[in-house]
Amino acid sequence: MPDIQALVSDLASKLRKRRVQGSYETARLTAELLRAVILQHKEPTTSGTASLIEAVRRVGEQLIAANPVELAVGNIVRHVLHIIREEDLSPLTDIVGELKLSAEDDVKDIAEDENSQKSSATTDGCLLKTPLLRAVFEHLPDSATACQTFSSENIFAGKADKSAKKLKSELLKAVNELIEDINTCREGIAEQAMELIHQNEVILTLGHSKFVKEFLCAAKEKKRSFQVFIADGAPKFEGHILAKELDKKGLKAIVITDSAVFAMISRVNMVIVGVHAVMANGGVIAPVGLHVLALAAKKHAVPFVVVASTHELCSLYPHNLEVLLNEMRCPSELLNFEEFSDCIDYGIASSSSLLHVVNPAFDYVPPELISLFVTDIGGYSSSYIYQLIADYYSSEDLPPQKKPAS
Repeated sequence: MPDIQALVSDLASKLRKRRVQGSYETARLTAELLRAVILQHKEPTTSGTASLIEAVRRVGEQLIAANPVELAVGNIVRHVLHIIREEDLSPLTDIVGELKLSAEDDVKDIAEDENSQKSSATTDGCLLKTPLLRAVFEHLPDSATACQTFSSENIFAGKADKSAKKLKSELLKAVNELIEDINTCREGIAEQAMELIHQNEVILTLGHSKFVKEFLCAAKEKKRSFQVFIADGAPKFEGHILAKELDKKGLKAIVITDSAVFAMISRVNMVIVGVHAVMANGGVIAPVGLHVLALAAKKHAVPFVVVASTHELCSLYPHNLEVLLNEMRCPSELLNFEEFSDCIDYGIASSSSLLHVVNPAFDYVPPELISLFVTDIGGYSSSYIYQLIADYYSSEDLPPQKKPAS
């Protein structure tokens, strides 16, 4: 088997050097690495699950530190921790359920015995009264035995006997399902295209998103006829890539500049965009330029739809210290060094230069500007994101919430 630390160092190096980027790829590779961590970890015992949680957390800390901007890494780590906690509790839940059913059966048998006695015996012509509660307890184990039966030591000992190998098997099965969900998330999102895109509509998007591409192509394959405006997504102009891909699929696309979105928004029926991460408050971190597009859509009452997979759901808030909302990209994406070499600030003699270049990668779009989230498990409003977060993550793995400084 490959050395886990070597695998962790390799993925951390790729994240640090930006050889792996994007929520889909980083989520998939992180989940596969954590599967290997679980596979090679010592079989869980009564204390083994805690050590496994700690091992997964340490790996997660290394990966997150390698590139804090890729929030999908932390999302997968926290979701795998949630899976471990859930699977660890399932045997206890089964035991409690069995004990409850056993107790109900005992009470039922007692009631039947007492009813039979009522029908056969009378005192002064009167039926016997309903059995006292004391009679019920006479059929149950004494308190000392009950306490011993319900003691955590015996429960977890029984669980250890039952689930040393089974627990690991269930964990691996759950993580495999997670990886499968990541691999098929685009198809899950695309299946909902027919419910949102209608005949002869005009759709506006910005830049290049594979989720948006699959979403639009799915509607096209179902014989929907519509038109797509694509804001080019400066400075990398990734909208040009999307335009070429849609053209190959037979979709009519019109490329516009980012600065033209307000001029064109009145002709648009719906805005559909992909994002970098969905925050716990329902806001999103998205490619730069999307905040302006969201404001334009809000101004003209055009639905602003975000397509995102569940692995992009982040349990953090924008004000959390763990969240790096932005990063600055290379100035060469904006200016030609040869033309501006005399006046560009290279960071060595900053006092001698009057020209500085700021090239942010992301925008933050608040939840009030978002009409609908389309995920691989359905459509939701921004106000429902908190419930999805609760379903996917455990509170033990979330940072303490602090109100932003006023």
